[in-house]
Amino acid sequence: MTESGKTERSAGGATVWDVASRAGVSAMTVSRVINGNTSVSVKNREKVMRAIGELNYEVNVAARAARIGTLRVGLLYSNPSEAFLSAFLVGALTECGQSGAHLILEHCDNLKSQRKAIDRLIDDGADGILVPPPLCDSKSALRMLAELGIPSVAVATARPSPQMSAVRIDDYEGALTMMRHLLALGHTDIGFIKGDPEHTPTQLRYQAFIDAMRGAGLDVPAERVAQGMFTYRSGLLAARELLGQPTRPTAIFASNDDMAAAVIAVAHGMHLQVPDDLTVCGFDDTPVATTVWPELTTIHQPITEMARGAVALLIEHIRSQRSGHAYDRRHQLMPYTLVVRESTSGTD
Repeated sequence: MTESGKTERSAGGATVWDVASRAGVSAMTVSRVINGNTSVSVKNREKVMRAIGELNYEVNVAARAARIGTLRVGLLYSNPSEAFLSAFLVGALTECGQSGAHLILEHCDNLKSQRKAIDRLIDDGADGILVPPPLCDSKSALRMLAELGIPSVAVATARPSPQMSAVRIDDYEGALTMMRHLLALGHTDIGFIKGDPEHTPTQLRYQAFIDAMRGAGLDVPAERVAQGMFTYRSGLLAARELLGQPTRPTAIFASNDDMAAAVIAVAHGMHLQVPDDLTVCGFDDTPVATTVWPELTTIHQPITEMARGAVALLIEHIRSQRSGHAYDRRHQLMPYTLVVRESTSGTD
């Protein structure tokens, strides 16, 4: 591990997780022993040293040397929307460039690959880790990072953990703003496409839809809500479900732009004119919102600026840790904006 309490991978392939598992202690305890922290009990220190010997654990000298003088920001991602990731990378790369830091990317999927990806990031010299969606809501990934004590920032989670800094928007109010726009246009029969159920903004955007409809005295039949996964393909399936009903909704609010773009594609395939026959809107204002026709009405989530803010928070945390100062986790709320374009119109 480094002086800041992060994992090293031994020349033989063993990691701090292996040492912790063999010794029957936490990864943080292993970190403290390796860095000479005197707060560890004699009993646990002996367990760790015994496990280190049995596993032939050695500090990765090359990774340690790479960290000296240069900040390295890790990005742990897992199949988010391509449009979201693209906008996020622009912001992260820009802020890293201006801060003199390097950005390291690592992809993962399931629980097993999450741990391996975190190990690889730290082995490559990451001083801190950015966690965009959907991993920002992964309890297992967040728990691993907390156990290691490595500076981390979650991005676009609707319910940030008190143990980690976060950058987000108010997803509930953003979706409520969109619903007020649709209701003001005269729409009373509105379909909704939900996002990935494991991602916390999904719940808040859907709740805003329900609350707005009920607040207007309108019912929400079960057939007016379709499940999506924040992907274009899932949007196609959800759109076919909503538009294949005997009576179609006059408007569809998709939980992100990728799925809203899919709704427009399905509508065109059914010879429906958007917005004359069907109003469509999305959420995020990613590049796809202005590449489809007609261009999407959406909620602008400042993804690029959120990424820049997350990198700035992360670097601040890393520097505080290096200097031995305490760091208070911060939750930064960014502004959202309703962007009205050509995909929405009134019912008259």
